[in-house]
Amino acid sequence: MTDTNPQKIENILTRGIEEIFEKESLLKKLQSGKQLRIKLGIDPTGPKIHIGRAFQFWKLRDFQDMGHKIVLIIGDFTAQIGDASDKQAMRQVLSEKEIKENLKDYLRQIGKILDMKKVEVRYNSAWFKKMKVMDFVRLQMIFTAQQVIQRRNFKERWDEGKPIGSHELDYPLFQGYDSVIVKSDVEIGGSDQLFNLQAGREIQKYFKQNQQDIMTSKMLNGLDGRKMSTSWGNIVTILDEPSDMFGKIMSMKDESIDDYFELCTRLSKEEMSQIKSSSSNPRDIKAKLAREIVKMYHGEKEAVRAEEEFDKIFRNRELPSDMPVFTTEKKNYFILNLLFDTKLASSKNEAKRLVEGGGVEIINGEIKERVADWKKDVVLVDEMIIKVGSRKFVKIKIK
Repeated sequence: MTDTNPQKIENILTRGIEEIFEKESLLKKLQSGKQLRIKLGIDPTGPKIHIGRAFQFWKLRDFQDMGHKIVLIIGDFTAQIGDASDKQAMRQVLSEKEIKENLKDYLRQIGKILDMKKVEVRYNSAWFKKMKVMDFVRLQMIFTAQQVIQRRNFKERWDEGKPIGSHELDYPLFQGYDSVIVKSDVEIGGSDQLFNLQAGREIQKYFKQNQQDIMTSKMLNGLDGRKMSTSWGNIVTILDEPSDMFGKIMSMKDESIDDYFELCTRLSKEEMSQIKSSSSNPRDIKAKLAREIVKMYHGEKEAVRAEEEFDKIFRNRELPSDMPVFTTEKKNYFILNLLFDTKLASSKNEAKRLVEGGGVEIINGEIKERVADWKKDVVLVDEMIIKVGSRKFVKIKIK
């Protein structure tokens, strides 16, 4: 028997949830005490999981704590196709090699949230690589072209004359067939995935299975106010270092504070209200939010240290107590090469953009120089510090 505590059920059905289909059905199942199979599919399109996606894992954790069975579908096959649910253009197709590389650390990351010993992990390449062509054609027969093309983002691309790949139209069939294979009772996904989730219901019906109930979660905006997306780089990942995680949260737009409290913390409504009523200064509220999020993934001690470090740099205008060291024998370094080699920039093109945007500073004792010329040849000095933006520092060590 599973836990049927009414308050826990209410929390599962309401917190961070956009829509439930069908809610009465799911409520009765949860009240019955029967163990349900709760499905979540995740495509390894990047190596790190961001806190927007992590909300769905925390929702799974709630189900798991109540005694339900979590079924995690790793889309090592579907990642090669790409879910077009929120895309305004055809996404780049990943190779099997890239997917395997992204997968290396996935389960460890998810294990920060779920008890992986109790999770049923399935890889959908196991069945799709064996699927016969005629079996796939039968899946296609369940839907009409009009049903698929009328999806909001496809319709917008159609109207704008943007290309829509045939493979993109097939993605919901693959995700839906996953539900048939694992016989899911409930599937969780983002609100942008509603069509895919409903496809699972239709395909289960075709195979004479009980239709899964659907829960869609609210979408979390990234640090810049757009949807949190790895491709846009506006993310906070659950593997970010404590100081980086804290600093990123502090940089987010004030209007996103409520959503971050609801979707990225485990605080109760009462605790959230108390924090927000304790100060009218968004900066102070964000500091408490950032501390809470860091604590979830790194512990209380690291959260306190991250806050102290942030205050040291941004409030007291001091240098960080600990920063990476770059050791070199060179006496001179072109600035673009220096930023790339110290990993302050991921490419020389990014390094050039950083310089042109006024984001690069050289600190040598009391002397601070903003780098304005991307062709600059920097004369290196031992203990010199290169600063990029407000949070990245590297100390130069001359051999």
